[in-house]
Amino acid sequence: MVFRRILVTGGIRSGKSRYAESLLADQPAVTYIAPGPRPDPVVDADWARRIAGHRARRPASWTTLETDDLPGALRAGHPVVLIDSLGTWLTAAIDRMGTWEEPLPTWQGDFDGQLADLVAAWCEGEGLAVAVTEEVGWGLVAEHRSGRIFTDLLGQVNQEIAAVSDQVTLVVAGRTLHL
Repeated sequence: MVFRRILVTGGIRSGKSRYAESLLADQPAVTYIAPGPRPDPVVDADWARRIAGHRARRPASWTTLETDDLPGALRAGHPVVLIDSLGTWLTAAIDRMGTWEEPLPTWQGDFDGQLADLVAAWCEGEGLAVAVTEEVGWGLVAEHRSGRIFTDLLGQVNQEIAAVSDQVTLVVAGRTLHL
């Protein structure tokens, strides 16, 4: 069976991005979509180093597209895409709405509309697509409301994208389990 839509999930530093990149290693051209916010490298040097490490691993033939319009990027017709990651897309979506400190019920409907658009764009593409996401909810409950909201919403994102994916792979300690 040929998979067109592959979701790769796992904990932070589990090896999921490296695994997702390996799935596309034989592709001559890949559009690497980075759908998150762009932190100031002076303010957040650790995040800047993490991004630099990801960039250094990518083949020169890959194109990087930094955008928070993930549905639009998916609809642009790129034949092969790698999205890294749905968690950073979620962060950008909440940033765009400015609702981190607002009660979720007041903006859940707006978010659900954005997620429905993302799911539709994920399904519409005709090329090969791999998305990386973070697995959440296996540990402590966040102390702050924003952390709990992020966990709840990323769980929703992951479930909805997984439901329409051809393959879902869990990465733990660099090892893969096909779900």
